[in-house]
Amino acid sequence: MNLKGHVAIVTGGARGIGKAISQSLAQDGAHLVISDVNRGEAKQTADALASPERRCLAVEANVTDGKAVAEMVDRAIREFGRIDILINNAGITRDGLLLRMKEEDWDLVLNVNLKGAFHCTKSVLPSMSKQRSGRIVNIASVVGVMGNAGQANYAASKAALIGFTKSVAREYASRGITVNAVAPGFIDTAMTQNLSAEVREGLMKQIPLGRLGTPQDIAHAVRFLVSEEAGYITGHVLHVNGGMLMV
Repeated sequence: MNLKGHVAIVTGGARGIGKAISQSLAQDGAHLVISDVNRGEAKQTADALASPERRCLAVEANVTDGKAVAEMVDRAIREFGRIDILINNAGITRDGLLLRMKEEDWDLVLNVNLKGAFHCTKSVLPSMSKQRSGRIVNIASVVGVMGNAGQANYAASKAALIGFTKSVAREYASRGITVNAVAPGFIDTAMTQNLSAEVREGLMKQIPLGRLGTPQDIAHAVRFLVSEEAGYITGHVLHVNGGMLMV
């Protein structure tokens, strides 16, 4: 897939799924803006992906801060002249049973996972609307569809992100902007690697394909949705979960 000349912003792009997405888009030739709250890791990832043909800009930005997001987008436009792709990947968990969940943990997860996507999407839409083209992909989750005990805040944020995806898709289709979501199942990242062997085995029993997903599995799905081949797909949730949930 040829993304040469395209400009992509990836939030939370320095590690895990976000890093895999950044690597995949870079391999297809896109210039990158790698946004993360950890500037050091963002710069490390950007430096590793940059080449004479491909520019990569590292930006430290907290997606809950609308002003910081707007400044990031303005900087990207000054640097590259356009924005073609936005990947709303930044997200966090603060798990706990509802009766024990602190209000600040509820607010923080909703602010990062949902309001962060709102800030980033709102900031890129003027540029995309003007050029009458754009691809936005939101990273949701299987638990946003099926729920998960101990993750009421996370599941609520991802379910809301799916509704947000479909609404923005309807609003901006006439501008040539597609808005889709990828809903990962259980992915082999630092978070799941910290689980006990017993818990990981229990997870894999729920997955017909018999393994956890990889960050690359999610990156491949994102890569498709931002491509020309996906030009007639919008408002869609692409489930990548090994068959754990079939909808």
